[in-house]
Amino acid sequence: MSLIRIKDATDPATWGPAIDEAVNAVGRGELVVLPTDTVYGIGADAFAPRAVQALLDAKGRGRQMPPPVLIPDVRTLDGLATDVPAGVRALAEAFWPGGLTIIVRAQPSLAWDLGETHGTVALRMPDHPVALALLRRTGPLAVSSANLTGRPAATTAAEAYRQLGAKVPVFLDGGEAPGGVASTIVDATGDVLRIVRLGALDVATLAAVAPVMGPPPPAPATDAPEADGRGDGAPDDDAAAGGTAAP
Repeated sequence: MSLIRIKDATDPATWGPAIDEAVNAVGRGELVVLPTDTVYGIGADAFAPRAVQALLDAKGRGRQMPPPVLIPDVRTLDGLATDVPAGVRALAEAFWPGGLTIIVRAQPSLAWDLGETHGTVALRMPDHPVALALLRRTGPLAVSSANLTGRPAATTAAEAYRQLGAKVPVFLDGGEAPGGVASTIVDATGDVLRIVRLGALDVATLAAVAPVMGPPPPAPATDAPEADGRGDGAPDDDAAAGGTAAP
């Protein structure tokens, strides 16, 4: 393992040089690995199509499974989404940063290419100090779990390095990520707000803030469409969405 690529970001008093290196890498269109409040993620400038493609290539993933986007502030929502319902604003104010991913209509004027998103984007504000410190410097990052497709999501920088190695120049080591419960995903692109994956937040908790419908019943196994990460409006097994595969 190369310790040169793994930068200590466990202490806010000393993590400045590590964050600087990660910011510089993102600015060059390169990839970074960062801790989140679920698992470690592999991130790229959301507005650099080549960097996003490099992210997908590093994981061995196709464009049909576009990465969600991590944001540094609730106010970023209006810059990236259009026709934002009042209920989405209420949910974001109540549960960001935290375990809530919201799928919204993307601003059509945005100069980005995340893959086959069908005009939508999945947004989350992570509840992790290192992730937020980086995002405040870089702006929105396309982030997926820091692992090869089909392999377990990494909960340490060392695990992420073992899977991704030389594909990523900077690994921010913020200690062990908690893993565990994935984020709850709410689809706000239809006529109603609907949960498409239950996770850290249950229906009652969300419904106390905004009218949210529970997830639809699962389709019979023989009729279920092939999962492509967007067929049900849910993102893939990403750090943004919570680190586990969406059903």
